[in-house]
Amino acid sequence: MDIKQLLTHATDAGASDVFLCTGLPLTYKINGQLVPASKKPLKPADAEHFVREIYGLCKDRTYEEYAERGDDDFSFAIPGVSRYRACTYKQRGTDAAVIRLISFGLPDPKEMGIPDTILNLANLHKGMILVTGPAGSGKSTTMACMIDRINETRNSHIITLEDPLEQLHHHKKSIVSQREVGTDTKDYVTALRAALRQSPDVILLGEMRDYETISVAMTAAETGHLIFSTMHSMTAADTIDRVIDAFPPAQQKQIAVQLSMCLGAIISQQLLPAADGTHQVPAFELLTVNPALRNMIRENKTHQISGQVYSSNRPDLFSMDTYLFNLVKDGIITVKTGYNHATNQVMFQKKLANAGIKI
Repeated sequence: MDIKQLLTHATDAGASDVFLCTGLPLTYKINGQLVPASKKPLKPADAEHFVREIYGLCKDRTYEEYAERGDDDFSFAIPGVSRYRACTYKQRGTDAAVIRLISFGLPDPKEMGIPDTILNLANLHKGMILVTGPAGSGKSTTMACMIDRINETRNSHIITLEDPLEQLHHHKKSIVSQREVGTDTKDYVTALRAALRQSPDVILLGEMRDYETISVAMTAAETGHLIFSTMHSMTAADTIDRVIDAFPPAQQKQIAVQLSMCLGAIISQQLLPAADGTHQVPAFELLTVNPALRNMIRENKTHQISGQVYSSNRPDLFSMDTYLFNLVKDGIITVKTGYNHATNQVMFQKKLANAGIKI
């Protein structure tokens, strides 16, 4: 089959990712599990053939440029089927690719399992909202849902800076300008500085990768804009440490003060297999910053922040383990899944025991 047939079949099978790697059969990821889609392992020539065909579907990338660099990341579409995000790379001297499936339409938050407490953060008008978690945990989906909420309810100018573009937003009540790094702009920092002169109300920054990007994003949040971005950290406290530690030691005290003033909320999330095995469900930790938490950030007391989040059960401040416990109690995930993904397994086990639930 050619790449179009392969990706059409993967879309129909409900795969979230397709893996092309020499020495292994074509493989799909379905509900978090790797499933072989063929019997024969790919030969180097097969992998190169598929990767070349992927570039044939992309107008602004070439196989030769990728082959020279050794890796690439971009999006493309098959009309009438789906959109895709491809990461191509060399491994052991052969071509390989991981292709993520992205639907043409925006995801439905209810179907995705995103609660209103998360979506309501879109009602903020300024500050920084960070969505964190490991790769493939649904961060882009959560941000897309919040951006769509703003697009449906407010007259705003929304600018998204992504590498590459994933979800496509249509103009509704808001104007949505979507810019792709490498195609529409040189890099995140250049695009972010330019965005501040484009009369934005909301800016979505695909990822905060270095202290220069973080610095410009915090300045934008301080000057009255609503900033969304992502980081690869596991908890709210870890995220705060990551932001501050990205800067040279001499600047960290000043950055902690700046962060305490502009941070609005941190959402940490992961994707887990549902109890019935038919799909995946997200689990969240939410820290909505209040005056007490601002003081803790300013004074670099992140250990106290962890304690505040873990012991709280407020709608706007709850830990990952509290959310996991509720998923277990409601039968949405298994006890074993909840325990394996808990941040504090000892305390989680005690919470289960107090509720009469055995592991």
